[in-house]
Amino acid sequence: MGATGPERLAGQGLDPNQEESGNRAILELLTGSDGQAWTDFVATCRVAGDGSAVYEAWARRGMVRWERQVAAGGGYEYVVVETIGENPLGQQDHRALATLAQELAAAGDPGDVQQAYVAHGRLTYPHAYERISQLFDSPNAPDLVVNSESYAFGLQPGQHGNLDVIQSRSPLVFSGPGVKSGAMVECESRQIDIAPTIARLINFPLIDGRDSTGRTSSERGAAPDVYLRRQDGAVLEDVLDAATGAPERVYLLLLDGQSHTELLHRLESESGSIPNLRRLVAAGVMLRYGSITNFPSITWPSHNAIGTGCWSGHHDIVNPSYYLRERREVISPQGRQFETGVCLSPEVETLFEAFHRVFGDWDGDKGAFTASIIEPCTRGADHATLERRLIGDRAQLIALTQETQEEINPRWKDELEEHGHRMMGEIDNRGLAQARQLFIDHSHPAPMFVYHEFSQPDAAAHDYGPHHEGARAALDETDVRIGHILRLLESEGLFASTLFVITTDHGMATQDVSLKANAARIPERAGMAAVTTEPLVYLRDLDVAIEVAHDGRTANVVVLDNDVDMTGTKPPVARAALLVSDHRDGRVASAATDTQGIAGFVIPADLRASELRLSVRAEGFNPRHLLLDGTNLAVDLRAALYGTAEAR
Repeated sequence: MGATGPERLAGQGLDPNQEESGNRAILELLTGSDGQAWTDFVATCRVAGDGSAVYEAWARRGMVRWERQVAAGGGYEYVVVETIGENPLGQQDHRALATLAQELAAAGDPGDVQQAYVAHGRLTYPHAYERISQLFDSPNAPDLVVNSESYAFGLQPGQHGNLDVIQSRSPLVFSGPGVKSGAMVECESRQIDIAPTIARLINFPLIDGRDSTGRTSSERGAAPDVYLRRQDGAVLEDVLDAATGAPERVYLLLLDGQSHTELLHRLESESGSIPNLRRLVAAGVMLRYGSITNFPSITWPSHNAIGTGCWSGHHDIVNPSYYLRERREVISPQGRQFETGVCLSPEVETLFEAFHRVFGDWDGDKGAFTASIIEPCTRGADHATLERRLIGDRAQLIALTQETQEEINPRWKDELEEHGHRMMGEIDNRGLAQARQLFIDHSHPAPMFVYHEFSQPDAAAHDYGPHHEGARAALDETDVRIGHILRLLESEGLFASTLFVITTDHGMATQDVSLKANAARIPERAGMAAVTTEPLVYLRDLDVAIEVAHDGRTANVVVLDNDVDMTGTKPPVARAALLVSDHRDGRVASAATDTQGIAGFVIPADLRASELRLSVRAEGFNPRHLLLDGTNLAVDLRAALYGTAEAR
């Protein structure tokens, strides 16, 4: 079918009107003093005037361009069309740095784990082409996405969000009916594979839904072949074992931000630690190389990728915060936290919705009863903490919370109060009380699907660092809470029939806090007009259309905002300053646009349009520089970065 660009093109990526600003921003991000110290690479989707597109990643060491094509066997394939120097995404091995020893060795085996900084030359970027390309499918996607050096973001000792294997690897365990027991498998996994694997295990029927290309089974000429309304992921066949039966319910335990290498290290070297997690791992199947997350590898997008089986470019929550071009507004689901299910695309289906589709809505008597506990993939859940839908008696919930209050380690308040994490442990204790209440309250059936986040591993790894003793203590406390859940299900006679899934939403990398780095902010701090929601950059640009009269004596210019508004049109930009110049006489003409974004002026009849330059400036936008024949005047990135002229 040839190359395919963004599915729902609505301003994301760099179009021809953004060649100048986009190239300038990339150059600033890579060659400025901060950029040289902080930026690994910058990725974008370059959209031509006819809507065709290629994807690009630019680094000081080299660049790569690729096309996304529909594969003959279904799904997408990615074809590299150009490289200069070193391909910054050339290393994509998902198996790299999969143990703590390997990760620390890549950092140079520092004596202090707080200095375990891993440079890009030691990293890999699993599924890089797919994970970058999918992001630009959403109208909410940026013009540029900045991948900083793995150790260069913010003021916390631990951080995540990048494409690299450390920040993008989550542990993944399946334990219970339907899966292998006591096994370590080496299959490759992506976060989007979890939902379809759960669907297979719980015996969902195959439906005429859409695959990763956005086409239904019937549109692809195939029999029903997916389990969800849209399914980017695939079933992890290597974890299945039908001989162990079939589960009646699923409990998804999400250990927010838990490092795969740390978890594996403790399981393999500390025989007495984390007994409840150890019990589930021993009875189930663990993926040696974990599961590769959504990009950006960060909470709100990743939770919803797990809960829908779709990348964020398809479920539309592309970042904790992102810019809505048509509304000229930044929306922050993670900042808001509550009632963010409305941000999820109606074109995808959550596991909660799928359970109800297959087994019926819970009506107080029958149907599937589902629960989302302290986690942000909420749409369709009967009980959903972050949608303020709490089922159960409030007095009982308070009592259950108080019963385990003393299990919160007082060190969190003593050591982290200055970081604003006095609530560390409190939130997860409240979530535990909700989980307990849902299973002991027999006024409704036991939940058929629970998606339960434990936030403490993430908070501790941010504030202490992923390999610090404090982060390990947080996992110990989380394990105690998991023990309550396992014992409760045993007492209710539900443990043996429950499939447990253990994973995280992202990895975590050690940061050099002395850098005080924030690469994504570089274009704005360089004076460019942009909206920044790290690591995403949205450029504010002008659509400039030029018409030179047939006799060559006059020209007409229309200046519009390059982003459409709620009406679907690009609004005119009034009072834009236009300056026309040539190489002989200098200034030729000047004008300002009217309320309709229009201006006209006189030009010399003895000069071709290609000999006249137009400068356009408007408050709140990046300037444009063009020839009057419409040719953009933009820096040639190939020449500026690598000394190679751009191919035309």
